[in-house]
Amino acid sequence: MASTDGAPEAGSAKTPADFLKSIKGKPVVVKLNSGVDYRGILACLDGYMNIAMEQTEEYVNGQLKNKYGDAFIRGNNVLYISTVKS
Repeated sequence: MASTDGAPEAGSAKTPADFLKSIKGKPVVVKLNSGVDYRGILACLDGYMNIAMEQTEEYVNGQLKNKYGDAFIRGNNVLYISTVKS
């Protein structure tokens, strides 16, 4: 149940949208349908799961292949987004 200000009440389940809002500006791993991983800071994303990342590194088969300052990933290529464990 949401409170009157639209925020979820303490103890209630988070929605996927709440999770995505909470990880903006944090390190993430974005896995593509092709199996390639992009790791970096989540700058922003939209309702189509288009993703903008900063300090991005591209990993193929677990091996670092490229480093990019900024990267844009089209949402239809995204398999999942995960936070990076500290």
